Amino acid sequence: MRLELAARLGENVPRYTSYPTAPHFHTGIDAAICRGWLQALNDGDEISLYLHIPYCDKLCWFCACHTKQTRHYEPVTTYLRSLHAEIATVSSLVAGKGRVRAVHFGGGSPTMLKPEDLVALGTVLRNSFTFLPGAMISVEIEPNDMDDARLDALAEIGMTRASLGVQDFDPKVQKAINREQSFLQTKAVVDGVRSRGVESVNLDLLYGLPHQTRESVSSTVAQALTLEPDRIALFGYAHVPWFKKHQTMIDEAWLPGPAERFAQSQLAARAIMDQGYEAIGLDHFAKPGDALALAARAGTLHRNFQGYTEDCYETLIGLGPSSISQFRQGYAQNMPSTAEYGRMVADGGLAAVRGIALSDDDRVRGWIIERLMCDFAFSAIELVERFGEAGQRLLLKASSTALHGPARLLELDGDLFVVPAESRPFVRSIAAKFDKYFESGTARHSAAV
Repeated sequence: MRLELAARLGENVPRYTSYPTAPHFHTGIDAAICRGWLQALNDGDEISLYLHIPYCDKLCWFCACHTKQTRHYEPVTTYLRSLHAEIATVSSLVAGKGRVRAVHFGGGSPTMLKPEDLVALGTVLRNSFTFLPGAMISVEIEPNDMDDARLDALAEIGMTRASLGVQDFDPKVQKAINREQSFLQTKAVVDGVRSRGVESVNLDLLYGLPHQTRESVSSTVAQALTLEPDRIALFGYAHVPWFKKHQTMIDEAWLPGPAERFAQSQLAARAIMDQGYEAIGLDHFAKPGDALALAARAGTLHRNFQGYTEDCYETLIGLGPSSISQFRQGYAQNMPSTAEYGRMVADGGLAAVRGIALSDDDRVRGWIIERLMCDFAFSAIELVERFGEAGQRLLLKASSTALHGPARLLELDGDLFVVPAESRPFVRSIAAKFDKYFESGTARHSAAV
């Protein structure tokens, strides 16, 4: 049955960390519009901040992030001046109206920053924005960067969650993706952040990498579990060499096929859950007492550009090149080019160059897709209560097509439209088909990885 479902639903579709997805962004959303959206924040709004560090000292060949390799620190220093300038401009436009609930440092490699630069960045954020008590500070950590000084700097900026990229511990796999990182090295970083008071540790694992087998994935998961992470993210490798040229360093003959990828993902998921972790949405796992698991059980789980989150903000402000901001009104993305970004934010400018304003139809579809991705279900009653006539229109289409049409994507349980249990590993494809089947003049479906 799973093979039949994989054949029917196994396709390249959007990740749905936003709706509409990034391919639908356009140049009609620019710095002037982004400025107005920032100024329109309300006094009581809770906001999240994302800071993008677009540099690595070594380029991993599997990576699809907006980053570049540099062997010298001078470009990083120049970039940090631009980032500080953008922070100053954005905070002046926000004018104290937003209260920061969470901060995420991503990249690239945030931990390639010198310790003093990490501390300076944390200080300028707290001096520029109003932080709520207990605000979460999460940092993506590259274990190869780490030393005691950086660990101390992360503690000084108040890091509450450390996210470590593991990918795979097999040396053959690591060599094929240009990311050599031993288990003992990873353990030392986990021990280091915990000894400095960090209570939440997340590990990122990948399946579908070159030379990976079910045996190597099983071994990696077993080693990762000995570190007792609070959360695990289990992602499938996306091979997109036409988008990221450095992925051409990976020979496609080394990659496992679709059936093997699926087997690897299911094997890893079972091994993680067998150790008491709860499955969160499509690809996350958390200990039962973790905030992510609590949100999932309460029906308050959300999905953003970093994946699943318990953060319930309405506004996400992205800082740095390629960063995406989310507002009530829509999405705005910064210029990806680091040099051009630096020119745009100089002298009080903003770097937004594309995005999209949300229609009523977008909001309805986005809410449904998020609920399907988070809960594998959505409530017809809540849909109509939230969106009124716009929700009612889509509900009628859902009733006639998703339940009774040729695809039969969902089942009805009371007022809930539910993804069948056996179809849940393919929920992204179901969300994409749901969106596509109900196309209207504003439908936003597009194929992606």
